[in-house]
Amino acid sequence: MPRNRYMVGLVFLIFFVMSLLTNILGPIVPDIISSFKVSLGAAAFLPFSFFIAYGVMSIPAGFLVERFSEKPVMILAFLAGTVGSLSFALYPAYGVAILSLFVMGAGMATLQVAINPLLRVAGGEEHFAFNSAFAQLIFGSASFLSPRIYSYLVQNLGKPHPEGMLFLRALGRLTPPQLPWASMYWIFAGSTALMVVVLLFVRIPKIKRKADEQAGTLSMYSKLLRNPTVWLFFGCVFAYVGSEQGTADWISQFLANYHGADPHTTGATTVSWFWGLLTAGCFLGMLLLKVLDSRFVLIGFSVAAILSLTAALFGPRDVALIAFPMIGLFASIMWPVLVSLGLNSVSEFHGPFAGILCTGIMGGAVVPVIIGRLGDYFGLRVGMSFLYLTFGCVLSVGFWAKPIITNATILTKKEAIQVAD
Repeated sequence: MPRNRYMVGLVFLIFFVMSLLTNILGPIVPDIISSFKVSLGAAAFLPFSFFIAYGVMSIPAGFLVERFSEKPVMILAFLAGTVGSLSFALYPAYGVAILSLFVMGAGMATLQVAINPLLRVAGGEEHFAFNSAFAQLIFGSASFLSPRIYSYLVQNLGKPHPEGMLFLRALGRLTPPQLPWASMYWIFAGSTALMVVVLLFVRIPKIKRKADEQAGTLSMYSKLLRNPTVWLFFGCVFAYVGSEQGTADWISQFLANYHGADPHTTGATTVSWFWGLLTAGCFLGMLLLKVLDSRFVLIGFSVAAILSLTAALFGPRDVALIAFPMIGLFASIMWPVLVSLGLNSVSEFHGPFAGILCTGIMGGAVVPVIIGRLGDYFGLRVGMSFLYLTFGCVLSVGFWAKPIITNATILTKKEAIQVAD
């Protein structure tokens, strides 16, 4: 089908809204602890409930999309986001937050499965690589922006505003004065409800899924799950997402505990820069992958991330404020390299294998809880030291991975040309 720029723009907007909801948990962890008087471990159950939904829904979402097509599934996913956000906005309590975040996470996991094939068809296969990279830039920009919106709201709600600031005044009336951070969930509810309305009036093109986009059969999953390589890559994807979320979710609380930083300003800004540099690092990684084997790039970035983690956990305040965002920079290439190495390490059933790898996103649920529980008993610095193990798992892939096909570099292309000549 011909390129559809409006549909590509819609997919980019979906990526933006998804990211706005997904990566706000880190900045609000200190507020959860102080507002609901819960332990570090109990606070960690909020990101757990969100990301465990990815583990539950990633594979079933593929079957749903194949059965009902993209449009109704996407509408259902955004309705889940609206219901989840609105439930907490109306009833801001710890127990409600657990359930609402699971519902929101299930919706976002379903969207993740639905929109990539849509982007390929709407933008044209020849532009898919560029559009995918640009979509990740959009996703990262929302991750960078979300903590700043949170910081602005908690600092300005409840203050007297000029007549023109109707938005803040309305949010102030809807949000309990002692929980200004809960106003973010009204933003989420409005954003997802608006997306439902947009999708109702948009014509989604019919999509013929490629083999690597299909959900697969139970026999395919059974065969894959008997392959040790599949389990190794699943475990390392689990470890990576755990490293990413385990860092982002606890940055603000760590800075508050050990350096007296204000979570609403310094903490939120540091988390924002973590996501910003994670996005920017993708471009540096793309350049390096053109000249180096992806395994060497993974080793280098993993070592740099571990060194940055050390500086963040054990350095003074000024060093920690720089080192935490630098972890994001060096974590930036881990996801695409792990997924590409994994898919290039099996000879068949790439669609189902991709679903298994996406299920590993639930590492973002488990690792923050482990950090929180360790933090309750031994202090958050010891808790976050668990990240040495998860980043170490990612580092190990660079040494044991044996892909059937390695990434093309400038050097390998030159060698191929010489052989052809």
